[in-house]
Amino acid sequence: MIETDDRIPVTVLTGFLGSGKTTLLNRLLARPALRDTAVIINEFGEVGLDHHLLEQSAEDMVLLSNGCICCTIRGDLVEAFDRLDRRLAGQAAPLRRVVIETTGLADPAPILHTLMSEPAVARRYRLDHVATTVDACNGADTLDRQEEAVKQVAVADLLVLTKTDLVSAGQAEALLRRLREINPGADAVRAGKDDGDWLAAPGGRPPDVRRWLRAEAHDDARGHPAHDHDHGHTHDHDRTRHGDRIRSYVVTRDEPVSWAGVQRWLAMLSTLRGPDLLRVKGIVNVIEHPGRPVVIHGVQHVFHPHSFLPAWPDDDRRTRIVFITRDVERDLVDDTLRIFEHRQA
Repeated sequence: MIETDDRIPVTVLTGFLGSGKTTLLNRLLARPALRDTAVIINEFGEVGLDHHLLEQSAEDMVLLSNGCICCTIRGDLVEAFDRLDRRLAGQAAPLRRVVIETTGLADPAPILHTLMSEPAVARRYRLDHVATTVDACNGADTLDRQEEAVKQVAVADLLVLTKTDLVSAGQAEALLRRLREINPGADAVRAGKDDGDWLAAPGGRPPDVRRWLRAEAHDDARGHPAHDHDHGHTHDHDRTRHGDRIRSYVVTRDEPVSWAGVQRWLAMLSTLRGPDLLRVKGIVNVIEHPGRPVVIHGVQHVFHPHSFLPAWPDDDRRTRIVFITRDVERDLVDDTLRIFEHRQA
């Protein structure tokens, strides 16, 4: 059974330059329900400015500057959490959550790696959300020109469309469709009066497997078979656009697979193509533990410790693993799983 996780939840707020991260964060911090939130801000350049724009008390803020967070992340972020712990020691009010606002140029993956795998951080903090802001005015052009912007969308579990008042309803909907094509497993919302409901939700909940597997439902809605792999062929229905290197697809298995084999398969994929495995999420029906599916969740070459659900979340007992990748063909993932899926330790 998954027990309540009492570590402090951390939200990573990312998004390309000018997409409205600081404006959104100011709105979030103005909510009474979020008053016990600490903020870690990364800025690129010799002089940081964004932290002066945030209406938040200085004792609840840690600034990382003079370098992109993706380049110096492990040591600097660990030190930032350590400074935060020292600063908050002895305060009466508990710290309920942390928000990390990244520079618009950042690759968020190293931040997620640190939160997931650095013992000094993981003892007290856990990754809760990855929220990416997308500018409704310039978002489509940014996605065309900036690979990092596509990656920021790909790793998110929440996409926040900003500046929708400056575009037509049709333009906003077209951009939302494109975002769902890149990352069908993420929630997509428009910035507005409900900002922060997702952030203020109680922490310590088990993984939302149904939401992770939304990509498969997206396949079915388009009329594509989502579980054809055991028949020895695949269909070219990965979600991608001309010019985009990011693909999303679901690998499924009808019959239980070897958990030992799946672990070896994931280790092999991580070794060979780790930087290009942007997100891997799924639920696995394993031979070794009938009736108790395994939840897997990884970012590039780093995977969360696996967990067992006490029961299946629905009547579908198939293994379903959602991949969001860069330049990794579906056939490679599917064919290599076929090699390992029945191997024992």
